[in-house]
Amino acid sequence: MGIMDKLSGLFGRGKSAAAGHDQEVDAGIDKAAGVADDRTGHEHSDTIDSAADKAKEADDKLTS
Repeated sequence: MGIMDKLSGLFGRGKSAAAGHDQEVDAGIDKAAGVADDRTGHEHSDTIDSAADKAKEADDKLTS
């Protein structure tokens, strides 16, 4: 089994785990963004918020 097969399998398991748990995934993204924002002293809030929004959009695309 090659590395691409392993990555594909991991991706499939992650997609299956996230399906049906959109609220929990979004909450996790928000929590991680909050921690990152706190640790950077709120100096990069706009960038962190943008990244969190993009992560949520990516999750929506993957689980749709």
